[in-house]
Amino acid sequence: MKPTLALSTSWNSFRHPDGYAMLREIADLGFTHAELSHGIRIVLVPGIMKALEEGFIKISTTHNFCPLPTGIVQPAPNLFEPSASEEREHDQWLRQTKRSIDFAAKVKARLLVVHLGSVKFFWLNPARKLQAYLDSHPDTKVPGDPVYEAMLRKAVAKLRQRMGPYWDQVQASIAEISGYAANQNVGLGFENREKFEELPLDGDFNELLDAVPQPNTCGYWHDTGHANIKHHLGLLNHRTHLEKMAPRLRGFHLHDVSQEGKDHTPIGTGRVDFKMVSEFFRPEHLLTLEFSPRVTIDEVRWSKERMEKLIAEAPGLA
Repeated sequence: MKPTLALSTSWNSFRHPDGYAMLREIADLGFTHAELSHGIRIVLVPGIMKALEEGFIKISTTHNFCPLPTGIVQPAPNLFEPSASEEREHDQWLRQTKRSIDFAAKVKARLLVVHLGSVKFFWLNPARKLQAYLDSHPDTKVPGDPVYEAMLRKAVAKLRQRMGPYWDQVQASIAEISGYAANQNVGLGFENREKFEELPLDGDFNELLDAVPQPNTCGYWHDTGHANIKHHLGLLNHRTHLEKMAPRLRGFHLHDVSQEGKDHTPIGTGRVDFKMVSEFFRPEHLLTLEFSPRVTIDEVRWSKERMEKLIAEAPGLA
């Protein structure tokens, strides 16, 4: 048994007024499965359902919010955040997330990928100072630069000092949806994020999952690009983080990061060590190539071939 390899509609949904043609394009590239991303407009849904009825493709995962809320026509995964304490935003997050779970069940997706919000800084986000230092000292070794490491420790301390109410709200929000997802037989994959202030902090995933009322429903979703960005900021070690989270892994967003730090690029063109990442692949995992619309058709084909080769050689799949 091999893991499921899918292509996210993040790559092509913006180009299509019809969901049928969108999924047909993915199937014609040789994919048996697709992820319905957070850019699925309502207008695409009838064509998606027609494609699924014909059976030429299946949906492995969807991404909150999917489909987009009425009136929203651009990808908006953080339109409403589970970390928000303001009642109106929370109610919208809860309603739209349950709607996304319903849709995931309707298209027979195994899992809904979910973002978990962020800590808000009213004045100065400490991440700005970190980035300013790196921009002005391009030869900084991370880890290894004592000045930067001292700044990083101070910034993380400020983040943790401020995050308490946001973190409590995230956990309360998960408790509100985990049972609903379990009843619909839809898994929830909580995704690691790329921004300094986004939740969970990478060291807190196990604590979060330990507290979930329906532990078999929820798991960890690993994004290779986001982890690489955090690695280069000194916020985690990519391999060590995967080793820690391996028992909780449900699947991957697979994309590369350019030397300039731009993610969602083709596999093998940047600084992500995919051979290392592939050591953590397991037969039950859901693997999704998640590309920017800038990626060409040939680059998608090439990325698919490279990933299939890595899957064939992955030690955990022998």
